[in-house]
Parts: sequence; C-alpha cells; structure tokens
Amino acid sequence: MKKLVVAVVVIWSLVLVAGAGVAITAIVQAGDDDEEPTRAETSGAPSSPSDSGAPEKAPAGLEDFYSQEIAWESCGANECGTLEVPVSYQEPEGATIELALERTLATGDRIGSLVVNPGGPGAPGTSVPESSEFYFAPDVLERYDVVGFDPRGTGDSAPIDCLSDSELDDYVAEDPGPDNKSEERRYAKIQLDYWQGCADNTGEILGHVSTIEAARDMDVLRAVLGEQQLAYFGWSYGTRLGSTYADLFPEKVGRFVLDGATDPGLSSYESTLSQAEGFEVALRSYVQDCVDKGDCFLGDSVDEGLTTITDLLDSIEQEPLPTDQERDLEIGNAVYGVITPLYNQEYWTILDEALQMALDGDGSTLLRLSDAYGSRENGEYTANSLESISVINCLDNPEAVPPEEVPSHYDEFQKASPTFGRIFAWFLIACDGIPVERTEPDIEIDAPGAAPIVVIGTTRDPATPYHEAVAMAKALESGVLLSRDGDGHTGYNQGNACIDDAVHAYLIDGTVPQDGLEC
Repeated sequence: MKKLVVAVVVIWSLVLVAGAGVAITAIVQAGDDDEEPTRAETSGAPSSPSDSGAPEKAPAGLEDFYSQEIAWESCGANECGTLEVPVSYQEPEGATIELALERTLATGDRIGSLVVNPGGPGAPGTSVPESSEFYFAPDVLERYDVVGFDPRGTGDSAPIDCLSDSELDDYVAEDPGPDNKSEERRYAKIQLDYWQGCADNTGEILGHVSTIEAARDMDVLRAVLGEQQLAYFGWSYGTRLGSTYADLFPEKVGRFVLDGATDPGLSSYESTLSQAEGFEVALRSYVQDCVDKGDCFLGDSVDEGLTTITDLLDSIEQEPLPTDQERDLEIGNAVYGVITPLYNQEYWTILDEALQMALDGDGSTLLRLSDAYGSRENGEYTANSLESISVINCLDNPEAVPPEEVPSHYDEFQKASPTFGRIFAWFLIACDGIPVERTEPDIEIDAPGAAPIVVIGTTRDPATPYHEAVAMAKALESGVLLSRDGDGHTGYNQGNACIDDAVHAYLIDGTVPQDGLEC
C-alpha cells in the first residue's frame, strides 16, 4: 500500500517486496520419481542464458540501441552503468532516456546474467544487487551476475515526479477511508491534485512508463548483456513485467521465475478486491498466531483481536498519536504501518511491538513501518515508488470508478475485508484524472512457444493472493506452478527448502520443477 492517494494506488496493486523488507530489517536491528511429464516439461528446458547462437538481428529502427555497449564502472562492491532506450518505441528516432543499471558479479563459475525486478510497480531494480544476499542464496550468487535496472520512470531512470517530500508526507498521512461527504470530496481532490503534480513536474516520459515499454527495455538490456535468452527473476509486480516480456519475446525466454505472481486476466477492480481479501486473510493469520501463543495482548480470539485493531485505527483517525519524531502518527500512516509487516511473517514480532506501543499511546514504531514502506529515511524519500506506481498502473489499465460511485461498492469490499474493505474501495478512484494516455496496445498474456516459466504462489500471500499465481501459471502456455503453504508475500528464500531447492535446480541446472509441486 502506499500513500494516501498513492495510497489509493499503492495498496491497489503494490507488491514491493524486498525494498520494504530491507528497511524493516533495519528497524529490527535498530530496536533490537516417476511422474508423468507436464505440459511445461514436454516443451523442453531453457538453455543456459549465455548459450551462443547466430548473431542477433535487432528490430528495425532499434539497431543502435541493441548494439550499444555499457560502460560499467565500480560503485562500491558492485558495478554500475546506464542503458539508453527510446522514450517511445513507436518513435525510436525521437527522444531517449538512460536507465540506471547495477550488477553484482558471480562469485564462482558464471552461467550468465540474471535480470531482476523486485516489484512495485515503482521499486528500483538496482536495489536488488545492492542487497543481493537478502534476495538470493549463495548458490545463485555464485553462478549469476545479478543485474538490476530501475524501470523507466522509477529510481534514477527518468523518475516520475508528482509531489514534494513534504507533500508526500501529507499524502501518506491522509485518511484513506473517508467517512462523510466532506472527506470524500477532499479525498477525490487529493487524487486530482496528485495527477496535476505529475503533469506539472514530469516531462514526456509521463506517458511512456507502461509495463509493455519496460518489457521492451528488458529486451534491449538482454541483447546488450550479450545473452541469447533472458534469465529473469521477478517478484510481485515483477511477475507482471516478466510475463509481459515473455508474451512479447517468447523465443527469448530463458530461465524465468515469477514469484508472488499476479493474475494477468484481472481488471483493476478485480485486482483491488482480490488484494483487499488477501490482506484480510493475512491479518487474521497474524492475529490467530498471537491467540495461539496464549495471553495475546489483542484479545482471546481472532474476532476480539481484529476488533482491537480496528478500534485502535478508529481512535487514531479521531486523534493522531504522538511519536518520538517531529510528526504525529496520522491514520494513513497507521494503516500502512499495520499492513507493511504482513508482507513477511518474520516481521510479525515488529507488528506486535508497534501495536502494543500504539495501544499505550505511542505511535513511533507504526510510523517507522509506514516510512519503511514508502522508502522514507531521515526526512527524505529515497525512491519515488509512491509516485511512479500510480502512473505505471494507470497506463497499464486506466479503468477507474468515479468518486461518487465508490460507496455503492462498500458492501462487496467489506465482505471481502471487514478491516480494510472501505479503504480498498476508495483505491478504485486511483486513475481518475490521469492526464496522459498509453501508446502501447493491450496484449493477452499467454507467451506461446516460450520455454518453461516457473510461477510461485504462497497460500496466504497478502499482496498477491495464491489464486492469482494459479491463474498466472494457467495463462502462460508453459507455466509451471510451485505452491508454498505459508504466510507472507512471495515464496522463494522464505525458509521453505522445498521451494528453494526447486528454484536452485531450475536456475543453476535447468531442471524444470514438477508442475503443481506443493511445498
């Protein structure tokens, strides 16, 4: 979830995994067989990413982009560079931008490059090499150069700019679930002001940050890295980016892992409703764990615990809590503070502390969790994910519900999520007022002819509910589904050896997992 209006879109489709995870970790440290072959297996395992082949012919008009060389330079323990791409692939002779790149080199016998995307949309991909040991096991880091890029409009790649840092603070703090006509009008105006800020502060790139364009950038990157096929690992939104690439360039698909997958067939309305239900399931799981341990500070049952949390949020809406910072904990921050630790079961103890402090009148830890989600450090936002997410999502799918119609959807959303339903219902206006139109046509994700693509779903994933991974695997002609029974967002490197072993065998040896493997 993200910020108020950004919150509007943030929770809407956000799947920012490790970026928030690294920040939350900082808070912690500061505070204390003979199976029948499947359809995927019969299509053949992907070759090694660096397998040589005939010289590649670049798409017409893009020859200079495909033949460029990256001037890698040392940046700490890694290497950094830039990749030039056209602003519009419809007009490749026009303006260009540079995408920020960072890679960590393989520590052993190198297989090739593994391109990554941590989610969002809006999370800078360079954050993965910067914290590669957080994302990958040593076995993978030994064999691959891990290559991250900030997708167009994000990070240091012609970043979208809509609001100042102080405006973002207000944006996030705002009440994301208006209760009366006056608050509803205010919320709708904030959304329109956000879009006006995007138009005023961002140039031509504003209309060219769609997922399709980012996927085309990935193919330029693949070619410039010297790879005949693309090896790729995407989390959350990164699964949408990866599946889009696979559909556009199926013959270039190498070893692909899509973790915490989204359903490519959902409308923005359906996706918002699905995520509302996912976070409700995750919150109930968190409270159930507290109750099962005994003497739960939230109550003696799940229903009591949920009531305690909703009552707390209601009270914060009426009277913000003081913190050890210069800002009070407003209701918007409190919502993101509760949601953020649900992304990873290891952070539930932090949520315990945050809620206990808030119940005692101190909002400090909930505010830090909210800041972690928004990449806010030392009073500044270190990434523009809270701004770029709305633009990317709305270029991909500009569908919006007019503000005056939102209340008619309350019943459906509150049935899916008694705790967060009203808030998610208001995310439906996120694209209302977008000042640009996409230039790329819609595509139907099925990636015919692609090598096997591994799709991972987690049964109680809050941000990308499990049924969405099932749908992604089914949509992809060569999809292979791996299922992790567990909590938290995404499945790889979450302590499940069954999932990790299957992914390692696939990435390192090219061994395609059994379709339908349950772990």
